[in-house]
Amino acid sequence: MIDVHAHFAEEGYEFPAEWEKIKAAGVRTVILASDTLAHAKWHSEFAKTHDGCYFTVGVHPSELENFGRKAVETLEEWAADEKCVAVGEIGLDYHYPDPDRAAQRAAFEAQLDLAEELSLPVEIHSRDACADTLAILRERFGRMGSGFLMHCYSYGRENLEDFLELGAYFSFGGVVCFKNARRVIESVEACPLGRILSETDSPYLSPFRGEKNTPANIPVIAEKLAAVKGVTLYEMIEAIRGNAARLFPKLK
Repeated sequence: MIDVHAHFAEEGYEFPAEWEKIKAAGVRTVILASDTLAHAKWHSEFAKTHDGCYFTVGVHPSELENFGRKAVETLEEWAADEKCVAVGEIGLDYHYPDPDRAAQRAAFEAQLDLAEELSLPVEIHSRDACADTLAILRERFGRMGSGFLMHCYSYGRENLEDFLELGAYFSFGGVVCFKNARRVIESVEACPLGRILSETDSPYLSPFRGEKNTPANIPVIAEKLAAVKGVTLYEMIEAIRGNAARLFPKLK
């Protein structure tokens, strides 16, 4: 099983116990999504010493205080690591007034340029910014040959086709297990099996309310995804494995 989006840096996990718990749950691959330069560095060091662990490089739209050309050059350097599988998590977040929306769009574009130059896929964070996210991706249609992932997709089935037409993959996490998560469940129902991936966004969004999330919860999420899609757990796990291999060719 695979977790395509989790966070470990500065999140208070106890290792090696947590990693052993993840492996015991049957989760063989974890991609650590970076949101700052410091976290990208932490994740890269962790991935070096843990089999089945990979990482992404990127600066989150809410973490742009020191973002600039030098940051992009640093990301480019770290992206050369054999275990760096994508640029992310990057994107737009309009939930709060800051950072400035123009600054967010500029940083998103700069990091999309980097991914294009390096032929790497992208993990996209988009909250309350569907229209602008789609506009930017449409402007780049045909140039993002390495693909992109809408992480923790939350825009509902009404927008899913718009992203599908641009080549998106979609990852779903613990929220799909909530009884009142109608929009997320409808999105899973509408999403082709060949575009679905599993994630936890650990330590956030646990399928068990009030608990700290962990990649060890991937089996719970995969089982729910299988039930929603009307397939067996084995079929869902195999579909996710194949989808991950296509989107992240650096996975081994």
